[in-house]
Amino acid sequence: MKQPELLLSKINSPADLKKLNLSELKRLAEEIRKRIVRTVSSNGGHLASNLGVVELSIALHRVFNSPEDKIVWDVGHQCYAHKLLTGRLASFSTLRRYGGLAGFPKRSESEHDAFNTGHASTSISAALGLLAAEKALGGKGHAVAVIGDGALTGGMAYEALSHAGHLGLPLIVILNDNKMSISLNVGGISKYLSRISMKTEYQIFRRHFDAMAKKLPFFGDAFFNLVLRLKRAVKAVFYTDNFFVDLGFEYVGPIGGHNIAALTGVLEDVRKLNRPVVIHVVTRKGRGYGYAEDEPDSYHGVGSFSVDGGIAKMSGSFRRKSFTEAFSTALLTAAHRDKRVAAITAAMEKGAGLSPFAQIFPERFYDVGIAEEHAVTFAAGLASNGLRPVAAIYSTFIQRAVDQVIHDAALQKLPVILALDRAGFVDSDGETHQGLFDIALFRSAPNTAILSPASENEMRLMLDWALEQPSCGPVMLRYPKAYCPDEVPAFSQPVEAGRGVWLSKGSGKICLLFTGSLYRETAQAAEILKEREIEADLYNLRFLKPVDEAYLAGLMNEYRLTVFIEEGIREGGFGEYAAALAKRLHCTAETAVFAVDSGFLEEDRALGTREELLALNGLDGKSIADRIIFQYESLQKNKK
Repeated sequence: MKQPELLLSKINSPADLKKLNLSELKRLAEEIRKRIVRTVSSNGGHLASNLGVVELSIALHRVFNSPEDKIVWDVGHQCYAHKLLTGRLASFSTLRRYGGLAGFPKRSESEHDAFNTGHASTSISAALGLLAAEKALGGKGHAVAVIGDGALTGGMAYEALSHAGHLGLPLIVILNDNKMSISLNVGGISKYLSRISMKTEYQIFRRHFDAMAKKLPFFGDAFFNLVLRLKRAVKAVFYTDNFFVDLGFEYVGPIGGHNIAALTGVLEDVRKLNRPVVIHVVTRKGRGYGYAEDEPDSYHGVGSFSVDGGIAKMSGSFRRKSFTEAFSTALLTAAHRDKRVAAITAAMEKGAGLSPFAQIFPERFYDVGIAEEHAVTFAAGLASNGLRPVAAIYSTFIQRAVDQVIHDAALQKLPVILALDRAGFVDSDGETHQGLFDIALFRSAPNTAILSPASENEMRLMLDWALEQPSCGPVMLRYPKAYCPDEVPAFSQPVEAGRGVWLSKGSGKICLLFTGSLYRETAQAAEILKEREIEADLYNLRFLKPVDEAYLAGLMNEYRLTVFIEEGIREGGFGEYAAALAKRLHCTAETAVFAVDSGFLEEDRALGTREELLALNGLDGKSIADRIIFQYESLQKNKK
């Protein structure tokens, strides 16, 4: 029997959706799910969140006219269906691969991607800005912000909601709720009342009534305010959540997020309104793929897997330990030893390796939601009253809490430990998730220590050192999204503030000084140099701040060439500091800095595996060796 032609192959733009009937739209949703599962199983990516918004994506693009109407996806990790509906089917197999489609919205990739996203809680602010600009320029386009209940825990979302209610522009906020349980009875009443309140006839009547009330002589304003208070009081009786209404939004919902007909009908009505509105949509993460439905957290961000068998559960004895797991183990050991140790995460319990801690020490575990600023200041509060808080936050997300680190922790010399996971290159997520700025951001902050472990042993030693420090300020441990290397004796040496450890010493010509995450690459470069009969010593920096400057300067007087190799941005990084130190103290060695070129990673340097990203940015073993050979040979020629 001949299989029917795939509807998805006929969708070249959102306009093609308007030609399909309801039955075809349902079939299209299933085709999209299958394509997403197949692609993510091969390339890795965000699965559960994307499967949960397929019908919502279809309804949005059927009702609105992108790119004239702007759709902003909060975080953006649920944009796969959107990409398939906006002409990117042919290239979808390249998702998250070098030279391929990004895993998040990108304006440079498509005119239908209205705003670049990657971090949470930004969509309402961005969509409101887009809408305000549209109105200022005399346009008639709409703006829609799609935000999940998780991203709504971020304070920035509430700042934007408050401003949107104040401006009164017709912003459409879709609350994608995939966690809440909703009472059917109360939900039914709320749905009925909200459908009435958003109807055009009701809005016309309300505008006329409000205008008439305000014009009443002598007490028009007082009468209008009384009516407004009575209206809100009545709504409070029936609405499960009156928060949005109090901010000046119409509230619509809850609505089944997998019912295309219901979604389309609501969106068509809302599109005609001329005021801000929140549409409460209830969806299920992982919809349509059993494994992801059963374990949405496990299938949030995944590597490649078998479609039929799901994610393989590998035995610990057959796999290497990641730096995240090394941190998790070290923290548990410390918590057993010291009852003051507490753990904090900003909605990344599993990703940051804190699930075991949460299970064993629930009374000492705090998940603050997507609120990194609060996480740091909350940790500072814990520390100021005698606890030893450890906040595990991805490097790319600590950028959101720079003021809190400096003002609330460093200024008060509070012993807050910040475990910066995903420091350095992060595979496949593009430029928004690279952890390349933490060194430059925090090296200048007083009363702050920054350490970079090279192995599991160093992770344990450095965490213990941090926990033992008196009230001297925050301590940061930065480590990559990578597997720990095999241990060498140097990695077990005690931590000495401001100094690193030697892995090899004695050549007298070249010294390679590296941040811990680049141990493998630096060691490989040394082997390549050795094959060229160029001896190089290896020095693991360990501390990026504070630094024993006298010791480092003495080291730079022992060699002809010192090369600083760091997995971070060059400008403001450790290498620049060391080069300036050498110049200031008149050190005899030539200094070279191998780091990531200043500026954001362009598309051709931001996608790929960690190994590909290192190579693309000149920090793999071969690239490091080639650059050293060139510089060393130049030195030899100048000597002659």
